[in-house]
Amino acid sequence: MANTYTGTATISNQTGITNLIQTAYDKYIEFALRSEPMFRAFADKRPVDVTSAGTSVVFQRYADLSAATTALTENVDPDAVALSNTTTVTVTLNEYGNAVLTTEKLTLSALSDVDPAIAELVAWNMRDSLDQLVRTTLVGGTNVVYANNGNVDTTGPTNTVGTSADIIKSAYVRYIVSKLRGNSAIPFDGGYYTGIIHPDVSHDLRAETGMAAWRDPHVYADNANASLWAGEVGVYEGVRFIESPRTYSATDGAASAKVHRSLFLGRQALAEAVSREPGVVIGPVTDKLMRSRPIGWKCLIGWARYREEALFRLESSSTY
Repeated sequence: MANTYTGTATISNQTGITNLIQTAYDKYIEFALRSEPMFRAFADKRPVDVTSAGTSVVFQRYADLSAATTALTENVDPDAVALSNTTTVTVTLNEYGNAVLTTEKLTLSALSDVDPAIAELVAWNMRDSLDQLVRTTLVGGTNVVYANNGNVDTTGPTNTVGTSADIIKSAYVRYIVSKLRGNSAIPFDGGYYTGIIHPDVSHDLRAETGMAAWRDPHVYADNANASLWAGEVGVYEGVRFIESPRTYSATDGAASAKVHRSLFLGRQALAEAVSREPGVVIGPVTDKLMRSRPIGWKCLIGWARYREEALFRLESSSTY
């Protein structure tokens, strides 16, 4: 008589105890891959002494007097000149936020502890959302250079960019730096402006032949006291470059090609006003049986470009 086996499934010559065989799950649940939010760090102009609470904050700048280059006459009292009106930049404050409402049954039934994960997801959503809001403000700058087969093009438009020749070139960086310096834009520490570029764009710039001046971070910074931005890849042509996949791009170039928006900044390119700092909020449990658990984030905040002359955008394609 042939043996009949007892195993995990019922097949020929085998009986399966299938109720005892279950799929196993790892209770440690990972989060999605994320890139570090960074754009808000460049909002280095903030209110100093506001008059009151309000729905917006108005910044003002004095205009300098014209240079007085004519010699005075000894016995003639010079005419007084009028001061120019101040220039203003308005930051409108808006409420932003998001919320999650979970049930008690989910907490009691889930195979993993979901409460810490939900709190982390809400906190990340806050950072990610604010970063995109700031990026939108910066990308809206009026100083634009369009990659045009190695030629500096300031008229574009975007849908002319997209061929394999329309990638970032040293000439574009030199042009932008010359304009920033010509605008008297103040560089950041070390005398460098900051360039925020997508890794694909960074590849094209660093792969350009004939580049002899690129310097890696360890070359220009004291390793013991270095203060380097996350993602910083080096200095070239007076710009400290930072790689970030969070730069804005869209398929709005020629023949729907992807166009990357690289940003070049000096100090005070961006202003921020805050009435309520962004933060996570644990809402009250108000339902009759106390089964609904709210958690979210909120803020009252706004941004505006403060010194337009300290901000340039380069629109280019990539070999990738």
